[in-house]
Amino acid sequence: MSAVVVNYNAGDHLLAAVRSVLAQGVAEVVVVDNGSVDGSPEALAAAEPAVPIVRPGRNLGYGAAANRGAAACRTEADLLLVCNSDLVAEPGALASMAAAMEADGRRAVVGPGIENPDGTLYPSARTFPSMGDALGHAALGLAAPGNRFTRRYRMLDWDHAAALEVDWVSGACLLVRRTAFAALGGFDEAYFMYLEDVDLCWRAWRAGWTVSYEPGARVVHAQGVSTDQHPYRMILAHHRSMLRFSVRSTRGGGRLLLPVVALGIAARTVVACLHRLAAGARGRHAPPIGGGGG
Repeated sequence: MSAVVVNYNAGDHLLAAVRSVLAQGVAEVVVVDNGSVDGSPEALAAAEPAVPIVRPGRNLGYGAAANRGAAACRTEADLLLVCNSDLVAEPGALASMAAAMEADGRRAVVGPGIENPDGTLYPSARTFPSMGDALGHAALGLAAPGNRFTRRYRMLDWDHAAALEVDWVSGACLLVRRTAFAALGGFDEAYFMYLEDVDLCWRAWRAGWTVSYEPGARVVHAQGVSTDQHPYRMILAHHRSMLRFSVRSTRGGGRLLLPVVALGIAARTVVACLHRLAAGARGRHAPPIGGGGG
């Protein structure tokens, strides 16, 4: 197994993430640094000089950086871990993911159970929402996250204790089969941030592969260490990605509703910015937009 860690100003989290992966016996770890200025890549180089760091010199976005990391891997391992730099993989997590992958030759992607630092579950396995659920989640997800549309989309009423084939898993941490990754052309670099994971899994299903959630693998994700540094840029990027994926994935008569979807996404962008502004005025940390679809 090879691993790619994508970093952007993650501070001490980067070294912790890399060491948590190295401790599990991977063949190699490649870090792609998206133009950090906080000294995190230099600190990593001093502490783990054998770990190569790819420095494109600017922020490529998450999927593009992951693609660069995959291309820089030197081993021929058919399993590739892609993860954020603000998470820690618990012991045995990678072995559990690898076992789940090897159990089914049609499986392209496996995602672990993701926990928040306080021990609560982050809903990292989700559905491709119907048009109705997508509109309902977009309209109500920020103000009333317990609404039925959001609950279906985020699979909040499912136990999460059992392994299950799911529509998509969060790109914060996922294991992908290299042959499938190559056949799919990697992440679509048109997505700067967010939904590159949804898009990859959607294309995998369409190509005859499957995607699975493996709760026996656990990682702890700090959430938002990098993205919170530019919150409004990330909100805009998130909603642009929502529109891009809607256009790509909507078929048949549903395409007639795309102008309505675009207006809804534009309105949600404004609401998300106001929500973030209000949270900042109250001195509170706004909840993360979320991996992938939010």
